[in-house]
Amino acid sequence: MSAASPEDELPDRRSAHALDMNTFAPSAITNLAQRITTTASAAYRPRFGVGITDWRVMAMLGAEPWIAPVKICEATGLDKAAVSRSLRDLGQAGLVESSPGEPNQRRLPFALTPAGLKVHDELVTLARAREERLLRGFSSQERALLGEFIARMRRELEGL
Repeated sequence: MSAASPEDELPDRRSAHALDMNTFAPSAITNLAQRITTTASAAYRPRFGVGITDWRVMAMLGAEPWIAPVKICEATGLDKAAVSRSLRDLGQAGLVESSPGEPNQRRLPFALTPAGLKVHDELVTLARAREERLLRGFSSQERALLGEFIARMRRELEGL
């Protein structure tokens, strides 16, 4: 017979309204996104020297070169400080450059350098392979539905 632990003597304080964090959609989606981000960063940083925030900035610049940091923030949901640090670090690594002549630093447009484009394109290949692995076993119809569900949730967020 084992001795009772101190926890056994504490009053039960569970709520009758407690959420199951594995099935409560906002928590489940956040947890999944965090795990995807963590594994992506672990794959990208050793090979390319960029973390997930840098990758998101680079992905944005790969799609829309010569845009201001504020546009990167709006498009990615990243905060200004994170984008600023990333642009600084990517600039020091020779992967992004800014257009000279803009007097307002926050409006200074950025683009990938030729070296940044090369890294970006290699990262896209790896990112697409990761996406394919993540969605392995999903039919094309299920993939389309997933995209529709995500779009619907984004639209609903605008009203919250």
